[in-house]
Amino acid sequence: MTEPVRTCIGCGARAPQRELVRLKVMGDRVTVDREKRGGRGAWLHAAPPCLERATKRRAFARALRADGVRADAETLRVELTGSARKD
Repeated sequence: MTEPVRTCIGCGARAPQRELVRLKVMGDRVTVDREKRGGRGAWLHAAPPCLERATKRRAFARALRADGVRADAETLRVELTGSARKD
């Protein structure tokens, strides 16, 4: 059986799904979707450079097809890496 492959919205690299984190929209904010329950989602490496590039390119709203969605980079950084520090 082949493993699902997804594309990181930050760096654009294709990677196995297990190497990426799924994001979803909750209300008007982008959050990490740990349950992976379905619906529209976007995939991102849990690395600060990918998060920063996705934020700079405004890739969240486009990938999630949600106008006016807010992606708080600091909150996502803590959720993805466990640290608020930029590395």
